Amino acid sequence: MGNLKEIRTRISSIESTQKITSSMKLVSAAKLRRAQTAIQHLRPYSQKLNEILNNLAGSNTNPDRPTLFESREVEKVIIVVITSNKGLCGAFNANIVKTVKHLVEEKYAEQHKAGNVQLICIGKKGKDQLSHTFPIMLYNEKILDNPDFTELSAVADNVVQKFLNHEVDKVDVVYNQFVNAATQRVTVEDYLPVASVGSEEGKKVNSDYIFEPSADELMIELIPKILRTQLYKTLSDSIASEHGARMTSMTKATDNANEILRELRLKYNNARQSSITNELIEIVSGANALNG
Repeated sequence: MGNLKEIRTRISSIESTQKITSSMKLVSAAKLRRAQTAIQHLRPYSQKLNEILNNLAGSNTNPDRPTLFESREVEKVIIVVITSNKGLCGAFNANIVKTVKHLVEEKYAEQHKAGNVQLICIGKKGKDQLSHTFPIMLYNEKILDNPDFTELSAVADNVVQKFLNHEVDKVDVVYNQFVNAATQRVTVEDYLPVASVGSEEGKKVNSDYIFEPSADELMIELIPKILRTQLYKTLSDSIASEHGARMTSMTKATDNANEILRELRLKYNNARQSSITNELIEIVSGANALNG
């Protein structure tokens, strides 16, 4: 009887867990639809801005180009790390943390030894896991719950100002790029200097535009907007990826709970049948003893 009670308790516990994982899967699916729609609408706009920037950069023959295009010796580095505030999304955050550490070891080892690698963490999980190894320059977790372009623009403007003041020589962004609900690709993007901003497709565009006003004036006006949009796009990508990863993870957890429940119920039925058989044997044996 003790064994039967223990199995019933386990079955009850797993059924409760299954209800939670199933509910979380449905919530993530609903949030994923909204996030996926947002990133699908934002990507064409961001890509077109990058194409315009690359055409402006290719058409600009002025040697005194904006400072944001300046490639200089890398001494100080900022890495913008976008993770999530919550767990239960598989390897979503672990992959980002591993990529950041690998990036520093492979590319910025000397700068890290000199203490010149700083992080901007958007998301609690990244900050918790990386703050023991790297200094955190800026931390924001609230923006993930309510993505706000104005608030994120302040982060972008802060980074740009540090680059203009020569307080930093290189800025990278590490985030999960949304491919589909089941696939998220960890991506490392060059953010500053601006010469490296934009997709490979955008860099190949070589359209012949007539600019009015001049290309220099347009670059000065457009570059801040493009950088803000680029960072907002990466945040939107990461949010959609988080919901997709959590939905996939909770689906697997629910399926695993079903499998465990099936095995436990089979085990419970076998134990119950064995218990009933033993009781019947005892009753028959007792009756036979009385008759004898």
